[in-house]
Amino acid sequence: MIRVGIIGSTGYAGQELVRLLLNHPEAEIVWYGSRSYVDQKFASVFGNMFQIVEDVCKDDNMEALQNEVDVIFTATPQGFCASIITEEVLSKVKVIDLSADFRIKDVSVYEEWYKIEHKSPQFIGEAVYGLCEINREEIKKARLVANPGCYTTCSILSLYPAVKEGLVDPHSIIIDAKSGTSGAGRGAKVNNLFCEVNENIKAYGVATHRHTPEIEEQLGYACNEKITLSFTPHLVPMNRGILVTAYANLKKAVSFEEVKAVYDRYYEKEQFVRVLDDSTPVETRWVEGSNYVDISFKIDPRTNRLIVMGALDNIVKGAAGQAVQNMNLLFGLPEHTGLDLVPLFP
Repeated sequence: MIRVGIIGSTGYAGQELVRLLLNHPEAEIVWYGSRSYVDQKFASVFGNMFQIVEDVCKDDNMEALQNEVDVIFTATPQGFCASIITEEVLSKVKVIDLSADFRIKDVSVYEEWYKIEHKSPQFIGEAVYGLCEINREEIKKARLVANPGCYTTCSILSLYPAVKEGLVDPHSIIIDAKSGTSGAGRGAKVNNLFCEVNENIKAYGVATHRHTPEIEEQLGYACNEKITLSFTPHLVPMNRGILVTAYANLKKAVSFEEVKAVYDRYYEKEQFVRVLDDSTPVETRWVEGSNYVDISFKIDPRTNRLIVMGALDNIVKGAAGQAVQNMNLLFGLPEHTGLDLVPLFP
């Protein structure tokens, strides 16, 4: 059994990790870490775990934790993982970080967008960007995995084949993205209160959202050049889900069948990426509670643009599910282990 420690187990991504790992046949959670609920029963924080989890929450004592587990998930705010990671830790355990601390390879870009000092830049170079569908072989050999976030996973997977194959001008990309409120985390914030969110939709982080450089960097690797794009997120009044609608100028005239053939070539063997058979827009309700990403697209000959649509569950494939997928790769397990989740409906 893989012994698992979770730091940040009482956040939305952390508790979803617990839910998934409790049903994982090869993993056992031995450390429920939480700064806010130390010495309290995990089930007292999440009533759905009553009579399922009897453990109490522990602190983030890395000296003790690194000697008790095989892998540590850090579902924590930006800056925390970078502040505790050391060579000693990485020599003993695998680390899968759900924050952005090791996703961006240029430390100056990270510090500019996140407005904090990076505490362990010496590990940025070896960290592997944990998007399994693209970096599978590198992940298998990693000690430190930078687990991508929800907006970035949906945006990158939706656009990657088109950018990689040169179908679109990567400098023309505009990404319009919408997220459920769980994407903002479980902490109390005025802007996320029910009366602030209900019956409302709003853009935020316009031209400044910190996932922008991450998307640019990864899609830049796809086309082997530095790119700049526009990314605008929106908050919508639902619990879960990411919907991305991305626009890019076509480099040449192509048919739906030609674009579909490209996407099928990249994703037909990927269990968790479903490319729709036609141009029907994707919907978040068809991926809720699952590790799937649904993708569809439409060619607009009037504007000479490719419009790509992607949907995923921000807490599963956008966080915890992807982290478990990475764990499976790190320990030589079938990638889908513990993740064969049929989407919930209604």
